[in-house]
Amino acid sequence: MSVPPDIEVDAALFEFALRLGDSALVLGQRISAWTGHAPVVEEDLALTNVALDLVGQARLWLTLAGDVEGAGRDEDRLAYYRDASEYRNVLLVERPNGNFADTIVRQFLFDTWHFYLLQRLGSSNDERVAGIAQKSVREVAYHVRRSGDWVVRLGDGTDLSRTRVQAALDELWPYTGELFAPDDIDRAVAGRGIGCDLAALREPWLRHVDGILADATLARPKDGWMHSGGKSGRHTEQLGYLLAEMQSVRRSIPGDRW
Repeated sequence: MSVPPDIEVDAALFEFALRLGDSALVLGQRISAWTGHAPVVEEDLALTNVALDLVGQARLWLTLAGDVEGAGRDEDRLAYYRDASEYRNVLLVERPNGNFADTIVRQFLFDTWHFYLLQRLGSSNDERVAGIAQKSVREVAYHVRRSGDWVVRLGDGTDLSRTRVQAALDELWPYTGELFAPDDIDRAVAGRGIGCDLAALREPWLRHVDGILADATLARPKDGWMHSGGKSGRHTEQLGYLLAEMQSVRRSIPGDRW
């Protein structure tokens, strides 16, 4: 893959690390809202653990981004002192929690992509990227199994659960295209062996997704127009609400030490 001109390696790696860190952080924040509200106690604990995994991964990626940027911004400053337009997460993860089926389908679609991405990044030419990916993929392997199991349970469950999970799938599918659409930043890191070809992840992702949907007796939505823009800072209004809540305490005492 050719490297786009005029994109320095540090600038590309900074943006790339932000995208991974922001996506993990926003999804972790979303899932944490289920704490104390899940349908069963066991799932309450499981969702909390997944959220903690994602926030932990976000810390690693944002720390890398801060180190590469070299402007004195650590993980906390990157997390709490950027506005929505400065965030680089994919749009899928900022979608509202909705009902339990909405949350599970969002998680399943992201988890599956996340797993295959981290597998590829484990062979990155950049030792820091490879190290984070190799650590994180072990956690995400569990996420994939868990969310896939829930899709099957809901899809092959009651009439109500099947209706809700199919509706969630239909609603969220148009947000999956962004996961596999590389831009100049993605091509820059892939061309230098730091990242990978995002488009090449779609085939294994689809195979896994199709297998789970078949077990769940669910219909895969048809491909069509796809939402995009999150990776370049164009977000839905939902992200603004999420960040206002997530950042409120930290911004209330700027400059303080915790």
